[in-house]
Amino acid sequence: MPKGAKTAAVLQSILADLVNLSLQSKQAHWNVRGPFFRPLHEMFDEMTDQYREWYDDVAERARALGAPADGRASTIVATSKVEELPAGELADRQAVSLMTAAVEGAASRMREALGPLGEQDPVTQDLVIGIVAGLEKQAWMLRVQAT
Repeated sequence: MPKGAKTAAVLQSILADLVNLSLQSKQAHWNVRGPFFRPLHEMFDEMTDQYREWYDDVAERARALGAPADGRASTIVATSKVEELPAGELADRQAVSLMTAAVEGAASRMREALGPLGEQDPVTQDLVIGIVAGLEKQAWMLRVQAT
């Protein structure tokens, strides 16, 4: 395996989850309804913007390591572990619950990669640590909406 191949594979997995999170949060943004519509509508849009920034950083890190970044829809569908939101309108509490699970799942998967990344490439590990911190903050902000 070429130098950096393991790191590139981890980055590709993270890229797929972040692209998918951006799609799912935009889906929630468009379709949330209920008494908490306004703050959730805005929150989901802010989350989408953050995912786009993170996935660009991840893709550019992969390129800096000499690996391709694959953001094609078919690749995201085939490799992301983020659950797809149901079609149609989402009640505000349902949207919060579904997005909380999606964000927590992605954060957990990325957290699991931190140890191996630290052994392979501390610079990439540092990038992912920042993303995990941001995802965990989002999960907290979503959880407090459910109370």
